[in-house]
Amino acid sequence: MNATGRHADPIQDHIAALAAALRGPGKAKAQMVQDMRDGLVDTAEALAGDEVSYERAARQAVREFGTLDELVPSCQQELTVRQARHTARAVALTAPFLITCWYLARSAGHEGTWRLPLAAQLLAVHLAGVAIVAALLAAGTLAATGAAARRVPTPRRLPLVVAWAGTTASAAMAVAALALATAAAMVTNWPLLACAGGLAAVSHAAIAGSARLCRQCARLS
Repeated sequence: MNATGRHADPIQDHIAALAAALRGPGKAKAQMVQDMRDGLVDTAEALAGDEVSYERAARQAVREFGTLDELVPSCQQELTVRQARHTARAVALTAPFLITCWYLARSAGHEGTWRLPLAAQLLAVHLAGVAIVAALLAAGTLAATGAAARRVPTPRRLPLVVAWAGTTASAAMAVAALALATAAAMVTNWPLLACAGGLAAVSHAAIAGSARLCRQCARLS
């Protein structure tokens, strides 16, 4: 019995412990945990009968299903790959936007007469380079973890590489947002730059959260 005086549910306890040990995309993790729970319940119901109580059948189902040490590594590996794809997709969608933002900042001004100072232009070139490299890596990751993964195993270090690429891209987005906000105060068509800066800030937040979770998943794997 538990603290409330009720008999503990072996299946619920096992699934709760498994869910607590895993990290990954919310929907994918929830679906994985639900599928495992349903499988355990079906097994317990099949084992239960006149001579076997449901609680005893549930305990047997849990024993046959496997311990956390046996289940977590394979489950976490699957979730890590899914999170790497999620992060790569976010980078692939937002990296081209970073280049566009810098183009807007460079060409903004009244009748095209304003240009970024030399230092800012050099920074723009470097950040654009980061965006291009991150986008190429993201595209490669999506290819390697998609249909090709059925024939070629996913490289073990790939999720960690994707995580840090996402972290770098999110930092570049933060710099872009700050630069665009500053540029908006210096030009006549400031609404366009202000809007681009806001979108860059939103993109930074989206990639940063996904990359952080990807790093956590990669460490657990």
